Amino acid sequence: MSDPLLASEKSAAAGLFAQSARMRVVSENIANASTTGKTPGADPYQRKTISFESVLNDDTGVSTVQVDQISRDETPFQTEYMPGNPAADDKGMVKMPNVNMLVELADMREASRSYTANTQVIKQVRELVSMTIDLLRSS
Repeated sequence: MSDPLLASEKSAAAGLFAQSARMRVVSENIANASTTGKTPGADPYQRKTISFESVLNDDTGVSTVQVDQISRDETPFQTEYMPGNPAADDKGMVKMPNVNMLVELADMREASRSYTANTQVIKQVRELVSMTIDLLRSS
């Protein structure tokens, strides 16, 4: 059995890594929310999704999280009438990315809150370790 403080810190660190990856994916989706294809009828940017899996940390015996996979969202593309766009077909229609800004902003907010919660866990663990060292010194 390992130290519960170390296990807490490792679990929070895994959460930080996972939420950081999630924020990168969301940021990429937001940055490409209006990226169309380069040629007539070409597919635009396809939204990315991220999934996580729970894994058992062999050192601590605690279940942590890690990125399972980053994949593409198969939601159909919307089309918009933009006859001057290089990606417009013969009818002037352009396929637009399947990125919904409301969904992306909600995902970013949730990832940010989870990231903050994990940093607070690490901060608390470090404070507890520091307090324990101080108690041992004064004994």
